[in-house]
Amino acid sequence: MRGGIINLALAVAALTGSTVSALDPVTVKGNAFFVGDERFYIRGVDYQPGGQSNLADPLANPENCKRDIPLFKELGLNAVRIYTVDNSANHDECMKELDDAGIYLLLDVNTPTISINRADPAATYNEKYLQHVFATIDIFSKYDNTLAFFSANEVVNDAKTTSSATYVKAVTRDMRKYIKARKLRAIPVGYSAADVAENRLEMAHYMNCGNDADARSDFFAINDYSWCGSSSFTTSDWEAKVKNYTDYSIPIFLSEYGCNAPSPRQFGEVSTLYSDKMSPVFSGGLVYEYSQEPNNYGLVEISKDRKSVEKLKDFDTLKKQLDDASNPSGDGKYQTDLKISDCPPKSKNWEASDDLPAFPKAAEKYMQNGAGKPLGDQDLMAGGSGGSGGSGSGSTTGSGSSPTPTGSSGNSAASAGYSFSGVMMACVVGASTIAGAMMAL
Repeated sequence: MRGGIINLALAVAALTGSTVSALDPVTVKGNAFFVGDERFYIRGVDYQPGGQSNLADPLANPENCKRDIPLFKELGLNAVRIYTVDNSANHDECMKELDDAGIYLLLDVNTPTISINRADPAATYNEKYLQHVFATIDIFSKYDNTLAFFSANEVVNDAKTTSSATYVKAVTRDMRKYIKARKLRAIPVGYSAADVAENRLEMAHYMNCGNDADARSDFFAINDYSWCGSSSFTTSDWEAKVKNYTDYSIPIFLSEYGCNAPSPRQFGEVSTLYSDKMSPVFSGGLVYEYSQEPNNYGLVEISKDRKSVEKLKDFDTLKKQLDDASNPSGDGKYQTDLKISDCPPKSKNWEASDDLPAFPKAAEKYMQNGAGKPLGDQDLMAGGSGGSGGSGSGSTTGSGSSPTPTGSSGNSAASAGYSFSGVMMACVVGASTIAGAMMAL
């Protein structure tokens, strides 16, 4: 009888398009993530093999997943971040492979040509853009191992681009409202921020403030490269960051970390990240990045025929550090009942408005009827590396330039090289260097 019930469940799943999952969904409690009653710490890598020069959806290629997922398991990972997918492709096989391996997905909903342009956000915040975002949510909400959606990545990347944060928050609001309106699983939505010294706290508080609960993020993430070489909890400023975010009421984690100067990397920060020094505030992080690209952050080298990989020294070092770093016991002293943030006042380093743009009227139909057929990104499907679409927020990989340690405006490791279509947008954004051009997302 039990076998018959299981077979019936599989048949229903096939008919309804739902999936049978081995993993329980991750949820938010206070300022931490949980799976059931157990505290969940992100132990992951950023995963976009090919980078800007060979842009492709890694979850649409089962052979690549079979190649790479065993190495994720070898590292002991429980999560990967993917910056760009083709929402018109089929991802069932790769998502099942990840699920079977105990690995969750953190997904950016933007692509190089379908995203918010920080230079002119109003022009790119429209019905067509939101159709893509909502269709991506529809596709990936059916997988229980979809951990989170990033509404954007490093749109604010210096002291002069803070006004664009208003649109990041609007997209976050729209995504959260869409999930509720369509009665989808409450997958957390948040923002992946550049670690800009002039406004890092303002950005975090802005995404967690205001009377509109839908506009407040479910989590906040930071691309942080301040721990380099033989640094320490104190000298890297991680101690100061823990203090600064101690009363932050939602989960916070590192969406990118792993400074590569000097190289090879030591990954000494891993033991601290998963210690009780960090656990009351931070919930782990994702190492940048899995595959070796021109910026020299890879853990593995993928062969030219894409059929095999060679482990690099960084792979072995990271594996040892992760193996040696146990999660804190119990609940890690996470916090509940913390107050939402106060909205940051305007200043020379913060120009974002507390009044968000109205939801586009032409997109209201999606709230009631759904986003409809996923249309994909034609440039992505063609194997291109970006086009003439408005860029400035979401899908970024960091390949193509050499990031530097975080801490100052426009000089973060993440902001130095994360845009697929950034070079093409250089004339729009006004970048004067290759690194600046690469910040166009």
